[in-house]
Amino acid sequence: MIDYRKHILRNPKICGGEPVIRGTRVTLRTLLASLAGGSQPKDILRDFPSLKEKDIRAVIAFAAASAEEDLPLPPIPSVR
Repeated sequence: MIDYRKHILRNPKICGGEPVIRGTRVTLRTLLASLAGGSQPKDILRDFPSLKEKDIRAVIAFAAASAEEDLPLPPIPSVR
């Protein structure tokens, strides 16, 4: 899996501290909303020419890692 930390920056002086793609002001929220809305990576790259395909993969990796941390684990079934 791609190391999303190399692509994502959170700085209180940039976009109010919202996570962005490093070197841009493109927020993860914007990219995730675009992906969730059905945009294809090629469409996003066309709309945001400063981004690279690796940046989009980093956003997806970030979302996956965040989901792992936030989703509750199912209870362990008892063995009888």
